[in-house]
Amino acid sequence: MYFAVVKEVLPFFFGSLLAGGLVGFWALTLRRKRLAGTFFVLGLVLAGYMLYFFRDPERVPPADPTAIVAGADGLVMSIKELREDEFLKTEAVRISIFLRLYDVHVNRAPIAGQITFLGYFPGKRFFTFQEKSSELNQHNSILIEGPQTRCLVNQIVGPVARRVVYWLTINQQVQKGERIGMMKFGSRLDMIFPKADVDVVVKPGDRVQAGVTVVAIARPK
Repeated sequence: MYFAVVKEVLPFFFGSLLAGGLVGFWALTLRRKRLAGTFFVLGLVLAGYMLYFFRDPERVPPADPTAIVAGADGLVMSIKELREDEFLKTEAVRISIFLRLYDVHVNRAPIAGQITFLGYFPGKRFFTFQEKSSELNQHNSILIEGPQTRCLVNQIVGPVARRVVYWLTINQQVQKGERIGMMKFGSRLDMIFPKADVDVVVKPGDRVQAGVTVVAIARPK
């Protein structure tokens, strides 16, 4: 099946081939042909996995303007009500998605709107299945102001993540389901909404797809 990949794959793809090739040639200098063949194959396999990991399939978001979609592929890990005082400044609900190594790692906008904040926050690298990772881990924050609600997206780095990136600028307009960034081996994405604005329709344990799966419905204004 055909699928596109994001350009960020290039250093990982060629790095995998180079590493396998160099170690393989080193083994050849020791006249260890079988070992050399093993490393050559491992380099090819790893490069192939990088193409798979950095895949970027097309997605068509639902037409319903009240539908709010998942920002990442993965498993709904938790849904929590909390007070968000830094950006939303109101009672809020947080939907956390855990990404596994075989999930698509390109992130998409849960709602249409304007990008009003972009920021990087240094922090810890706790395992992202731990509740404290939402508050303490290194992450990027993206605030989207839409006509029906607001959404704070946090791209959270785990203990083995390289980094997470966004492809946005301040005041940029985004459409629902539009690509906004990628988690380069990151493993958790949080979406936080004003509690009064939305009705959550997913539950912990649900599998979701970025830009496609409806996770909440915006209430009429």
